[in-house]
Amino acid sequence: MEVAQWNNPVYRETVLIVLVFLFLLGSIFFVFHRKNAAFLGTWASLKSWLFAAPVILLVLGLPYGWALASLTLVAIFGSKTFFQITGMYHRSNFVWICYIGIAALAYAIYIDWHRLYDLMPMIFLFTICMVPLIRNNYIHMIQYIALTLIGFSLLGWNFMHLGWILKLDNGPFLLIYIILLTEFCENALMASSKLFGHIKPFSRITSKRTLEGFVVALFVTVALAWGMRHLMPSGFRSPPFWIASGIVAACGGALGDLVLTVVRRDLGIKQVGAFIIGRGDFLRRVDRLIFVAPIYFYVMKYMFSLGPMD
Repeated sequence: MEVAQWNNPVYRETVLIVLVFLFLLGSIFFVFHRKNAAFLGTWASLKSWLFAAPVILLVLGLPYGWALASLTLVAIFGSKTFFQITGMYHRSNFVWICYIGIAALAYAIYIDWHRLYDLMPMIFLFTICMVPLIRNNYIHMIQYIALTLIGFSLLGWNFMHLGWILKLDNGPFLLIYIILLTEFCENALMASSKLFGHIKPFSRITSKRTLEGFVVALFVTVALAWGMRHLMPSGFRSPPFWIASGIVAACGGALGDLVLTVVRRDLGIKQVGAFIIGRGDFLRRVDRLIFVAPIYFYVMKYMFSLGPMD
C-alpha cells in the first residue's frame, strides 16, 4: 500500500522550512527589485513560486501513484505547449501519439520496467514513422516526425525521469531539493548576468546569459546546496552529494533553457500564455528540468547507489 509523505513528520518539517525560506527570499528581493532593475525578473519568478511551491509540495506529499500521475500531466501539458509554439497542435495524430507515449513512460516507471522505458524512444520513433504510411501522405512529414520526436524526447522521456527520482530512496526530498536548486540557479544567473555580465558566449541565441553570470550562479547554487543539505535525510549530507547536486542543477538547467531558446528563436516566438504569475510561458517553467532530470537520476542512482539498479 502506498503511503503519503504527509504522514512523515520529517517531510512536513521540510515543507515548512522550504516555504519559510521562499517567503524570506521573496521579501528580500521585493525590496531590491524596487532599487535595481536587474532584480525585476528574479522577483517576478520568486513571486510565482510563492504560489506554485505549496501546490508542488502538496503533490509530492501524495501517495506515489498520485504524485507520478501529476508529473505525467505536467509532461503532457508541456508537450502540448511545445506543439502549440511549433505550429503542430493541429496535427492531432502526432500530438495524441506523443500523449500516449508519455502515459506509457509513466506506466513503465510505475511498474518499475526500466528496459521498456529505455526502449520507448525507439518504439515511439517507429510509431510516428507509420503515420505518413497510414495517411498515405508525404507533405511536411519529415518536419512533423522530427518535431514530434524532439518534443517526446525532451518533454517526455527526459522530463519523466523525475518520476524515477521520485521512486528512489527518499525521492520526494531529492525532488524538492533539485527543483529548488535549479530554479534558484536560473534566477541567480539572470540577475548576475545583468549585474556583472560582459562575455556572451551564446549572443546569437540569447543576450541574457553571460559567462560571468553562469560562473557566479554555479558557485552560488553549490553554496545553496550546502546550506540546504540539512533539509535532506542524514545519509544525503556529504560533500559529494551536495556538490554534485549543485553542479547538475546549474549546468543541466542552463543547458535545457538554452536548447528550448534555440527552438523559440528559430520560430520567432518569445512566449505563449501565462502559466503562473511571473515571466515566461508554461514551457519555461519546465525547460530547465529536461536535462537536469535524467542527469540527476543517473548521478543519484549510480554515484550514490540509490534505488534498484536493474
